[in-house]
Order: sequence, then structure tokens, then C-alpha cells
Amino acid sequence: MSIKSVISSFFILVTTLSSLFSQTILQPNYSLKSHETLNIIKVEIRSEATIFYLSIENKIEGGSFCADKNIYIIYPDGKKSKLESSSGVPVCPNTYKFKTPGEKLEFVLSFPPLKKGTEWIDLVEECSDKCFSFYGISLNNDLNRRIDDAFTLAENDEPVKAMLRFISITEEFDKSNPGIEGLLYLNIIKLAVETGDDAKAGEWYKKFKLSNAPRLSQYIKYLNDQGIKY
Repeated sequence: MSIKSVISSFFILVTTLSSLFSQTILQPNYSLKSHETLNIIKVEIRSEATIFYLSIENKIEGGSFCADKNIYIIYPDGKKSKLESSSGVPVCPNTYKFKTPGEKLEFVLSFPPLKKGTEWIDLVEECSDKCFSFYGISLNNDLNRRIDDAFTLAENDEPVKAMLRFISITEEFDKSNPGIEGLLYLNIIKLAVETGDDAKAGEWYKKFKLSNAPRLSQYIKYLNDQGIKY
């Protein structure tokens, strides 16, 4: 075998092994976020790093944005993994100044490799003012697809079907993955309210309060702030 063939075979082997230890989650679902126009484009889970691709849209004249150096992945057990590097966004107190409303800024945040078997995480910026956060980010592509299907029903003006789909997911999903419970309960309750099914909304509100969903008090506050309380 020639040296060229050996090198080529080695490159293919390395590439294959790399793909086995990497996963991409496009537009992952999450339970709650802080900034309306801040979105996760994708998450890349690699053997050497966990990489978030995000975007934020400016809505005001003279808007600005920065990312603090103290940004963490928070695991279900509460342990934190600190941001290693960022690109495309200034580190506070430096800021990116938007030129016009509607302008989008895309940026990348890189963290250490994710712990094996992690199904969900929080992404939290710890700072003094207007800190951003995403709670209950789902890293399970199959679960994300099912949730996306439910959202599609809601967007197509089929709220009852959407609510039933969310209920089905809630009743069937792995209880060892509680991070996404907030999203499921919130949407069931809000869709029940939207369809005028007060009994269903109350039933699931009470179930939610008795659940083990992480950050439960924040979700209940979110509902209460929207006038939903049972």
C-alpha cells in the first residue's frame, strides 16, 4: 500500500470517528428565554467542544448588545461549565451598536465538551444588567421533532390538535428528562386558555404546580404575569 493510500485511509478513519462523536441540534426547543429576539440557530456537540450559534434582532433605534464573559452551561444537577471563547460579539462592557431596527447580529459561544448522556441544559449569562438566559434547552433531536410538529399545528390554527399533541408528548416522554417539562406544560395551559377550555387549563396548571419541573417558580410567575392563574 502506498503512503498516499495510508494517509487517505487515516484521514477517512479520523473523519468517521469525528462524526461519530458529534451531533448537531438545529433550532432546539427550550422552556423559557429572557430576550424575545434572541434565538439559538444550532448547537454543535463535538468531542472537543460544545458550540452555540445564536442571533439577536435589534428592535429599537440606537440598540446595542454585548455578551458577558461569565456565561455558563448549567447541567441538570446544577453544575456549571463556563464559556471558553466567543466570536462575532463584543465582550461587555464593549458593545455592538446596531445601525437600524431589524438588523441581526449572529455570534458563537464555545464551551467545554458536554457530559455524555446530557439530554437538556440551561444557558445562562451571569451579569449585572439585562442578562440573557435560555432554560430547559432540549438536546434530544427526536423530542425536538415531536415538539416542532405540535408547534406547526398551532401555527396552522389548529390549537386543539396542538394541545392534544403536547399532552401526548408530556404523557409519553422520559421523566428522567424533566428540563423540557416547562415548555410542555406552558403550551398546554396557554393553548387551553386560547381555546376557552378553562377546565383543561386549570387541570394542567395544578398538575404543573405539583410537578418536579426545574425552575418551576419562574414558569408559574411567567403564567401569572400573563393573567393565567388557577
